[in-house]
Amino acid sequence: MKKVCLIVFSVVLFFGCEKQDRLVFENYTIENEDCGNCPKISIQYPLALGQDKLSKSINIALSEEVIEKLTYDDDLSPKNVEEAMQSFSNSFLEIRRDFPDTEAVWEATIEGSISNLDENYLTIQLKTYIFSGGAHGYQATQFLNFDLKRQIEIDAKEMLSNLDGFIGFAEKEFRIQENIPLDQNINSTGFMFPEEQFVLPENMGYTPNGFLMWYNQYEIASYADGPISILLTEEQISPYRKKNNTAN
Repeated sequence: MKKVCLIVFSVVLFFGCEKQDRLVFENYTIENEDCGNCPKISIQYPLALGQDKLSKSINIALSEEVIEKLTYDDDLSPKNVEEAMQSFSNSFLEIRRDFPDTEAVWEATIEGSISNLDENYLTIQLKTYIFSGGAHGYQATQFLNFDLKRQIEIDAKEMLSNLDGFIGFAEKEFRIQENIPLDQNINSTGFMFPEEQFVLPENMGYTPNGFLMWYNQYEIASYADGPISILLTEEQISPYRKKNNTAN
C-alpha cells in the first residue's frame, strides 16, 4: 500500500472567553498499490493531529466507519484502516479464485471533509462508493457530528431543540419540496417511509449553507430515485438549533 499525507491545516476553536484550543487536521490519504488483479481502494479524510480527547474521538469515529465499510469477512476484525483495506482485497481475491471468469474489479472510494465547524459543533461529511460486483455500486453520504464542549461524537438530533416540533416542521418542508399534499399519506406519491410515517434521515448535519437532511438510496425510495436531500436555511433552522452551553 502507498500512503500520502497532504495538506496540514488548523482551525482555532474557542471554549469560553479566555481559553483557546487549536484543532489541527492533516489530510490523510491512503490507497493500495496499482495491480492488475487488485481492487482499487482510495481513502481520504481529515485526521486530527492532537492527543486531546476531542481529536481522539474524531479519529476513532472516522477509522471505525472506514473499517466497517471495507470489512467483508465476518471472521476478521481489522484493527486499523490498513488491515481493513487488506480484508477488502482478500475478499475480492477469494471471489476471483472461486469464480475465475469474473471480470469485474472491486472498487472502494471513501472521501471525508469538514462540512461545518462553529463554537459548538463539528460536522464531517463522509462520501462512500463501494463496488463489489453486481449491476451497480453502492453510494452513500454520511455525517459524523461532534460536540466540541463534551469532546465526543453525538447523534445529529442532539444538536436540535424541541425535536418533536422540528420533526413536524421538517415534514412540512419535505412535503412542499417533493409536492406531497399536506392532507395525504406521506407515501401517497411513491415514497417508502416505514409504517407510512415521516421520519428524519439517519444522516443530518450543518453545512455552510444551512442544515442538510440526507436520505441515502433505498432509505425512503428506490435505487433509481437516488439520494434525496432537503436543505434548511440558517433562518429556518435557527429556532431549533440547540446552543451548547456546557462548560469545558
